[in-house]
Amino acid sequence: MPEPDAPAAGPIVVVGIGADGWDGLSPAARRSIEAADVLRGSARQLALVPPGVAAERVPWPSPLAPALRALPGAHPGRRVVVLASGDPMLSGIGTSLVRLLGPGAVDVVPHPSSVTLACARLGWAVEETQVVSVVGRPVELVVPHATPGRRVLVLGSDGSTPAAVAALLAEHGLGASRLTALAQLGGPAERAVTGTAAGWPYPETDPLVITAVEVVADPGTVPLPTVPGLPDDAYEHDGQLTKRDVRAVTLARLAPLPGQLLWDVGAGAGSIGIEWLRTHPSCGAVAIEAHPDRAARVRRNAVRLGVPGLDVVEGRAPEALAGLPAPDAVFVGGGATAPGVLDACWDALPAGGRLVVNAVTLESEAVLADRYARSGGELVRLGVAHGTPVGGFTGWKAAMPVTIWSGVKP
Repeated sequence: MPEPDAPAAGPIVVVGIGADGWDGLSPAARRSIEAADVLRGSARQLALVPPGVAAERVPWPSPLAPALRALPGAHPGRRVVVLASGDPMLSGIGTSLVRLLGPGAVDVVPHPSSVTLACARLGWAVEETQVVSVVGRPVELVVPHATPGRRVLVLGSDGSTPAAVAALLAEHGLGASRLTALAQLGGPAERAVTGTAAGWPYPETDPLVITAVEVVADPGTVPLPTVPGLPDDAYEHDGQLTKRDVRAVTLARLAPLPGQLLWDVGAGAGSIGIEWLRTHPSCGAVAIEAHPDRAARVRRNAVRLGVPGLDVVEGRAPEALAGLPAPDAVFVGGGATAPGVLDACWDALPAGGRLVVNAVTLESEAVLADRYARSGGELVRLGVAHGTPVGGFTGWKAAMPVTIWSGVKP
């Protein structure tokens, strides 16, 4: 008899299975399931396996996460096979298990994904199609990818996703976009319904659905780019906003890279953190803002502009920085004159981390001059002027100059 806490016999095997069930499995996938002592999966997935397979069938509890963490010791000495929908490594349980247990503890037997099947039905090239998962996540994540001419596949949690995507697109001036909801892909009940975002007539579809979008802008809609420098009126603000031209220069010096984390200290309207996140879906950002009304405004701006994952911390630096995950870059847009703020930000950075600080007052400029003298880096002064009417002519109206100090930690 194995010890009660003994691990499962061999690595956990994850087998992808589609809506076509047993008939659609490869010989290798069938052999893995037939050799199992225990099958884990949802009730729907377990029902796809024929009664003749002798393994014990154990459905997942809710919530799922604790059961996944406990899986290695849940069935001591027994061969465990986990069933996954489609490709286990595409927003699937295979990815979750590998992250928890490591790749050496998990064997994956793949299956065509819903993305592959959807592209096959639509005649879309997979490598030219953007995939966005809103499984357990806000549908607003679609926004940065919804640009005219683009093809997007949206993975959702249930049958309400196509309607939610349609409403979101219509709200952003993309109501002419063409939607196709593909349900039960690969199975005998496969079907598809189509429509436009503005006229989408289906509040609910089959829960096993993927939403395909061909993005079309309505007349008069000006799409927002993912590069820094969105129009100022894209933001709700009370005047505490890094203006468009300065914002573009500031983000260029912060140099966002995929997977990196930004601290936006003194966030104001949140524009720097938001545009950092819009450069790549894997980027992360924390906005630190002392005023509750502004913090709430940052959250609203982040949701509307498609980056609901922006972490907003209400508090004043440097105290509010304690305990935050280490950043790869830090922007200080407000509070540079507060004692200890710049030192705390600099100390938090790893080697190669970037600190960028903007100043508009003489007092904050003096702080940046001192930082430049002590730490080197670059000191730049920007003067921006906008063309405005002067009687029947046009003249220049200068904005307050902005001094930017930027440094890379050695």
